[in-house]
Amino acid sequence: MRRPRRGNAILETAMLMPVILLLLVGMAQLAKITYIYYSLKKTVYSIATYLSTQQGVNFCDPADPTVTAAINFGLTGTTDNSQPVFINGLTAAMIQVTPEAIDPNSGVPTAYGSGCVGALLFDGSPPDQIVVSIPQGFMVTPRIPFVQIQAIPLKPLVKVPYGGT
Repeated sequence: MRRPRRGNAILETAMLMPVILLLLVGMAQLAKITYIYYSLKKTVYSIATYLSTQQGVNFCDPADPTVTAAINFGLTGTTDNSQPVFINGLTAAMIQVTPEAIDPNSGVPTAYGSGCVGALLFDGSPPDQIVVSIPQGFMVTPRIPFVQIQAIPLKPLVKVPYGGT
């Protein structure tokens, strides 16, 4: 004899629904993190390309008006910082601009560091490339119900050849 199997579909659906919901929320949070990283990478890239085309930039001075204008451009879309930032929580203090020179003998890039003299490197030449990054990271905490996840630091880095003088 066959037993009646009424209600099995409802029971199975009730058991699997929390798992499916958790997977959907997790996918949405993963998409959010991916979008934020893409936006950060785009911001860092726009700062680097803006600086790579400028003339007479003093990379040794972090308060150089051109560097400040480039960071403002990446954050707000304007060089005078008159618009709100694109990414909430991202500040100019989080962004680091580092000029690099490539050693002609070894081909290894070297950051200016203490060899910076005015706007030029050791030998009086401009930098070969500009590195813009968020070294401490932009912290993003995914929110998934019933799951504890620590904040994830997103650390985009972009290197662009320097075309200015």
